[in-house]
Amino acid sequence: MKLLQFYLPGQGTRLGLLYDGLVHDLTEAEPAYNSFLALLEHAGGQAATLERFARELCARVPGSATYAWRDLDRMPDPSLPHLLMPVFSPEVWAFGVTYRRSAEARDADLGKNLAPGKDGPAGPVANIYDRVYRSKRPECFFKATASRCVGPHGQICIRSDSDLTACEPELAYVLGANREIVGYTACNDVSAWDLERENPLYLPQSKIYAGCCALGPVIVTPAEVNDPYSLDINCSIIRGGEVIFNAAISSSRINRTFDQLNEYLYRDNPIPLGTVVSTGTGIMAPNELCLRDGDTVQIGVEGIGILSNPVRKL
Repeated sequence: MKLLQFYLPGQGTRLGLLYDGLVHDLTEAEPAYNSFLALLEHAGGQAATLERFARELCARVPGSATYAWRDLDRMPDPSLPHLLMPVFSPEVWAFGVTYRRSAEARDADLGKNLAPGKDGPAGPVANIYDRVYRSKRPECFFKATASRCVGPHGQICIRSDSDLTACEPELAYVLGANREIVGYTACNDVSAWDLERENPLYLPQSKIYAGCCALGPVIVTPAEVNDPYSLDINCSIIRGGEVIFNAAISSSRINRTFDQLNEYLYRDNPIPLGTVVSTGTGIMAPNELCLRDGDTVQIGVEGIGILSNPVRKL
């Protein structure tokens, strides 16, 4: 089952179910359920109950309240129907260095930026990412609130004080009650690498700012995902109408299970219903292809769809 949120002029946010290229307006069947979170709360945070309620609502949707996907998959415009981020998550958390490629690239960057000495390229600071990759404890950080996120075709942003900002294509999951995963979506964990490279303590500034995260285009419930550890993930950067970067990886390359990630996420940390967790990236564009104002980033996750976003320099 694929659930999404979309906007209708004069009516606001709606909850939809995508089936055979048509979006069924579940809010038309029950106005109280005008968001993914509203339905999730009604379902007690349980994936199976969420699916059952969504099917029951869909059966009550009149034919006049269905929309072609292509008519919603457009740039946000208050005068036109369009897709929104699929959940207004109260919190977005992210895990880093869960793929080998990420650890190698980040340590290489950090090593180049350090002066020789005990903390130089062969010293303890230069290999902090590899140490995290091998450690039992993962890297976990707060990423965003809903106000800092955008949905399909929304503008992801480059900080005004960053000259090396990169996209990080990731598989993400949505949490219900009792640590249950109630859905999967795509995430772009936009990051100012130059700030983090200057000093790892600048990580929050590298990660958290306006337009730092994109989510979408839909949430796919677990029953429709055969194996979340075998999904193809790809990323393209488009500049001036040309693809300047394209790469792919499988989620099978992730170094940790989602249960392991949740074990540390929930440790002494109250996590609200509908929290999104992004699981790390294995696709690293070279530094010379860092994002520029006017670029477009497209992230595809098998079974979820394509998350496309234009880039704007703040």
